[in-house]
Amino acid sequence: MKRFFRLYAFLLTIATLAVAFLVLFFLVPVLKVFGVSLFDAAGKTMTLANYTHVLSNRFFLNALGNSLTIAAAAFALTIVIGVPFAFCIARIPIGGKSVLLALAALPLVLPSFVSAYALVLMFGRAGIVTGAMRNIGIPFESIYGMKGIITTYTLTLYPYVVLPTVAAFRSIDVSIEEAAQNLGSSRLRMLRTITLPIVMPSILAGGLLVFIEAMENFGVPFVLAEDKPILAVETFKLFVGETAANPSSAGVLGMLLVFCTIVVLLIQRNVLARRYYATGARRSPPLFAVSLPLRILGSTYCWTVISAALVPFVAVIVISFMRFSGPVLHYEFSLDNFAQLLQRSHRPLVNTLFLSTSAAFAATLIGVPIGYLLVRRRSRMSVLLEIVATSPFAVAGTVLGIGLVLTYNSGPVILTGTSLIMIIAYAVRKLPFSARASSALLQQIDASLEEASINLGVPPFATFLRITVPLILGGIVGGAVLSFVTIASELSSTVVLYSGPWITMTVSMFQALEGTSAGEATAAATILILFTVLPVALVYRLLRRFELSLLS
Repeated sequence: MKRFFRLYAFLLTIATLAVAFLVLFFLVPVLKVFGVSLFDAAGKTMTLANYTHVLSNRFFLNALGNSLTIAAAAFALTIVIGVPFAFCIARIPIGGKSVLLALAALPLVLPSFVSAYALVLMFGRAGIVTGAMRNIGIPFESIYGMKGIITTYTLTLYPYVVLPTVAAFRSIDVSIEEAAQNLGSSRLRMLRTITLPIVMPSILAGGLLVFIEAMENFGVPFVLAEDKPILAVETFKLFVGETAANPSSAGVLGMLLVFCTIVVLLIQRNVLARRYYATGARRSPPLFAVSLPLRILGSTYCWTVISAALVPFVAVIVISFMRFSGPVLHYEFSLDNFAQLLQRSHRPLVNTLFLSTSAAFAATLIGVPIGYLLVRRRSRMSVLLEIVATSPFAVAGTVLGIGLVLTYNSGPVILTGTSLIMIIAYAVRKLPFSARASSALLQQIDASLEEASINLGVPPFATFLRITVPLILGGIVGGAVLSFVTIASELSSTVVLYSGPWITMTVSMFQALEGTSAGEATAAATILILFTVLPVALVYRLLRRFELSLLS
């Protein structure tokens, strides 16, 4: 018993440090943003006039309305696309399901604003596809505006709906569907009244992630919005353009972003609380016996969705190896874009690798003990720990970056302008990945394995390292890789926090887009794609070999 206590005491110490880390670098900065929104421009008098000014300003109200409209449209469209996709994968006998599911998850680790830029290259005013359509007499203006932003979010965020919904379709208790059919229900009615309501929590959970990501995303609207005001972009513009001592207006917009995500989360919880969704799940449901034409239709639908999501990324890679004369594209193979990008400095590439690796390691080191305690030591403290550890999902990177600058720009601890503040911001934002990934696997591992090892005389910490860690290594590495690739493509907090010596690849692309250097922008986008795809592929192969060695 004492040995168990030592292990839990060690992990509790790590978790306590993790909570302190989140309090200092997440809760305090967010509260700091809230605080500046309540004071006047001089930062001396508390007032609600800032909220009155923003909420009575038509421009800011349009920004809020546009953001909510885009997020709601992305929420609806990803569900419309993702649920049939998930049903085809989980319940219809089609070929290549593992490949389909792997490709479907790929947009989550690819930079969304790269997809937006690829759409501009293809469907912008001077885009390749736009020009071809005009040549054959098809009128098409451009992809700019809300339609382009919604399209990008739909194509890059639909995996948030697909992945949990596939798991939900596969975990339905088959006896429920059998009972419905035995009572005379048709298959279509059974799907509408039994199957879909049971998987609704998973659908809404994925849709919620889509809504939050669409509300807080900075890169996509920066590329596509043009003169359309968007809340995340206007928050950044107000902050960097603030000349007063207290950035009160930026604080108000930042809190509006946080408030919108919290309200949506509460609505989702309220909707799900009204009904009971649990089933016995004694047997997994079999695949539906459908005709060959329906199987072909399902397979065609899945491949069409995946192609639409991945073609923009393929296009930007191909275009990056073509020659540009200013904004004009020449269909000739060339490496000039990469040469021009890297000729100025190799620092962005080195910085991206260093910052991504450091922050992913920090997020893993903090997140894994949190995940362990969430599963093995359920208590009121663990519930609070879970809420705090997953809260960064609901806060925009722009808001967190502003909060960190406001908190650590003066006083005894000054971090602004250093690499450390960027690593901290990344680790805070990606901590939920590591905690969730490790806790998900721990729930499938019987605690008796650890108890048996400790009872045989192996010290608890050694048991944790030799037994538990190898068993959840897939989750640990998966969370670390997901953190790495999403940090490499992070823009919303980076654009607020970076300084000259710590420019990253995302900022290089951001600056190239601002300077209309299309060639360098495509080269930076290609490097970002390689930064995300290659680590995932490499780690997948290593984990497969590790699993095979364990089985043998």
